[in-house]
Amino acid sequence: MARKLAVIGAGLMGSGIAQVSAQAGWDVVLRDVTDEALTRGREAIRASYAKFVTKGKLEEADADAALARITTTTDLDAAADADIVVEAVFEKLDIKHEIFRTLDKLVRDDTVLASNTSAIPITKIAAATQRPERVVGAHFFSPVPMMNLCELVRGYKTSDETLATTREFAESVGKTCIVVNRDVAGFVTTRLITALVVEAARLQESGVATAEDIDIACKLGFGHAMGPLATADLTGIDILLHAADNIYTESQDEKFAAPELMRRMVDAGDIGRKSGQGFYKH
Repeated sequence: MARKLAVIGAGLMGSGIAQVSAQAGWDVVLRDVTDEALTRGREAIRASYAKFVTKGKLEEADADAALARITTTTDLDAAADADIVVEAVFEKLDIKHEIFRTLDKLVRDDTVLASNTSAIPITKIAAATQRPERVVGAHFFSPVPMMNLCELVRGYKTSDETLATTREFAESVGKTCIVVNRDVAGFVTTRLITALVVEAARLQESGVATAEDIDIACKLGFGHAMGPLATADLTGIDILLHAADNIYTESQDEKFAAPELMRRMVDAGDIGRKSGQGFYKH
């Protein structure tokens, strides 16, 4: 029997997760609140498959078959018979609580409920359900078809079975997993990149060095493929600011206190590549 995955949220992350899962043979239902969002998500998947075909990394017949395994819907009830549900919506706890509270009543007892959150503690999300042992973090990285890492996060009550099932799923779609055994805000990867971006932004804000020189220092001095401020532009300064605020609220650790520069950039709409301007002009 084919394995079924439900992905909640058809944005960049959700559509990416749906894409790699369908390509790996999973039957995928992609759910969002509007038909417009679903159309954008499906077209992004189609375009991504087409690029892989053009580059000779995917046969056209396989791309067509994978796309055929993805159905779209605005009905959350479509997740009812899924083996795994991955939530990939905006990083707001109240939004996630509403989704997980509803899913808790819909899905089978053995269904895994996973969140793609990059910073919110899984235990906080699981609190909306009556099955915290079946809730886990599955933090994929953007762009999902290109990035090989998946960060698995164990909530306070996540069971070994749930973690193992989620690892099996992530590895089946081609990802290498790391496990976060203690449910700290920001986990491993978001804490590391956020601390680095925040300090890099402070250095630029105070005139210690330019964005270009800070990034060169990290690339040539530490072997990073991309400097922290270029990474912020790629990820979205708004997204990293939100992550920093989440981690700081939980930890009260000053190294995650974002500098005023990042806040004013977000206020002005200079949030990186998606706006055309961030620490660099794009």
